[in-house]
Amino acid sequence: MKGAQEEKAMTKSRCRRDLFRACRAAAAVALGLFASMPAARAADPASASASAIQDDRGGRLPPADNRAPPNDNRPPPGSDPAARAALRVATSDPLVTRMLHLAQIDESDTLVDLGSGDGRIAIAAAREFGARARGIDSDPNLVELARRNAEQAGVSGRVTFEQGDLLSADLSSATVVTMYLTQEITLRLRSALLATRPGTRVVSREFRMGDWEPEESSRIGLRSMYLWVVPANAGGDWKLQLQQSSGPIDAMLRIRQRFQMLDGRVSLAGVETTMREARMLGDQVHFAFTDTDGALRIVDARIEPGRMIGAVATRDGDVAPFLAERVGEAPPIEGMPAGATSAPGAAGAPGAAHAPRAAGAAGADAAGAAANR
Repeated sequence: MKGAQEEKAMTKSRCRRDLFRACRAAAAVALGLFASMPAARAADPASASASAIQDDRGGRLPPADNRAPPNDNRPPPGSDPAARAALRVATSDPLVTRMLHLAQIDESDTLVDLGSGDGRIAIAAAREFGARARGIDSDPNLVELARRNAEQAGVSGRVTFEQGDLLSADLSSATVVTMYLTQEITLRLRSALLATRPGTRVVSREFRMGDWEPEESSRIGLRSMYLWVVPANAGGDWKLQLQQSSGPIDAMLRIRQRFQMLDGRVSLAGVETTMREARMLGDQVHFAFTDTDGALRIVDARIEPGRMIGAVATRDGDVAPFLAERVGEAPPIEGMPAGATSAPGAAGAPGAAHAPRAAGAAGADAAGAAANR
């Protein structure tokens, strides 16, 4: 009897020992798999990048089938890492349409899409709005994909795609620039964008350009888009004659400009007064001031080489031609890097970009023509 009890106790002990060993082995396997996950993730930069984008957006990425294919080619030595970091998330069609609506694009425009990916923005600009378009991407595989997509869409005669460095892209032909890049490279492109022709419209998906405030922003769900219009340079000193009840008087404008915002003063007949509501929209300038008769003068004009031409109105509805001539050289626009200047040309000049029209711009053109005769 005693031997049977001892045998039973030994059997239980062996079972416990075997169960403990099995549990320990299973735990080791699980820990080994868990420990290998960071290494596997680090070995897959596409996975890490996708996770980073998801965290930054606060939402899920589209399925892999809807994203641009990865680039299996190594980037050339010395290429900019920020340019290679442009997001490879395809922009959905409603977002593309909204971006192009913000730019007020039409058949007279030439669009440059930076980080063009599969080409959908450039293709939509040509197919739906009749514009010419050029896409630039650092990935040769995506450039070839975009060319095939343009061919299939029947717009290859109006759209071209090229491989290139986004930070040194030629924007001289652009009247519209679109981009969906990263925050870093979007901000680094700001100086090049500010140096394009006045009136060039710039639309960015998701990312802003520091303290250069957008003219308009839109949202579709959680996705944001921003519009900027490249301003002409209205800064510096201007001389003009202003008609008042006592007759024409000489006046001076002194304007300080930061991006599209103006801070100016008007000097006339011994009175100095500040400008109200002063700002630029492309090459269109708007401001108001109170003259020595007590009338509020509202100016809508266009910046041309060496002059500001348009119309000046009062609240009573009187409209007169407005013409001011620049005195001295134009100082650089504040916020632009040293040595950078706005490109010559303005809306209305041959080959110039056209900005969305400011209120009163039509009247300014008519009165400006009268002043010019």
